[in-house]
Amino acid sequence: MKRQGQAQSLKNLTKSNVWDIQENDVFRLWAQAERDSDLRDNERHYIDVIKSAFTIEEVKVDKPEVIKKYEERGCQVGQVRLDEGTTVKWALRKKPIQRITDLTWENIHHISAQKLIEVLERNFGGGWESLPQSVQDIILSGFDISTTTLPTARLKKPGGLYEKKVADGFEVLEISKGSWTEAIFAKEKPVTMVKPARLSSLEDSDDDNLLKDLDEEDDELPEEDKRQDDDDDEDFDDDKLTEESYRTTFDTNPEELEMQADEVGEDADY
Repeated sequence: MKRQGQAQSLKNLTKSNVWDIQENDVFRLWAQAERDSDLRDNERHYIDVIKSAFTIEEVKVDKPEVIKKYEERGCQVGQVRLDEGTTVKWALRKKPIQRITDLTWENIHHISAQKLIEVLERNFGGGWESLPQSVQDIILSGFDISTTTLPTARLKKPGGLYEKKVADGFEVLEISKGSWTEAIFAKEKPVTMVKPARLSSLEDSDDDNLLKDLDEEDDELPEEDKRQDDDDDEDFDDDKLTEESYRTTFDTNPEELEMQADEVGEDADY
């Protein structure tokens, strides 16, 4: 499973890396934040981030038999203190990724190719092209995908595409189509290739952080390039541009033009 950098505190927990932590990590991070005055101003934000990957239920009846039922459902029960000073118990459970509709831009980078194949196998039998385009886009943001459809008897021919893909580390899902079989090959993209450039994922970062990132990119320009950009701005002269744009072909004194016209008239008399 790919890791994007596990959060060390609630402050750097995002809707992406929240998928890397488990229920006990949520309670641990929250306990750390209880000692931080920042919790009071950002509690709602932290809860929204946690809810993107976990279901949170407040335990209204604090009895052993009730807590046991939560635990039987796969929840972990723990105590948290909210900003108004009240203490409550939460039943946390990581949201399962079982169907293609569970795949999101945030969690796709935190599952393995094997897990992806399991999700695809559980949900459809029409082949890759039968997936909604939105789901394809999400999957392609985190995985290299290729497909082939061949007569079943030829699919695993020695030296063929199937053998090469498996040797290269791809997981394979085979979908039977009568006497033919479609093979879907999936392999996790290297972490360095996974870029959170999708505009809709900007909700994980506030505008100030985005502007800061852009400023940092500008700061990374070589000093020579920066000086060149500055020089170009200084050399630009609106007045000069206007003058040159409207300059006529003849740059001659009007009196000289009149004299030349008279000479032409005299020559014409001959």
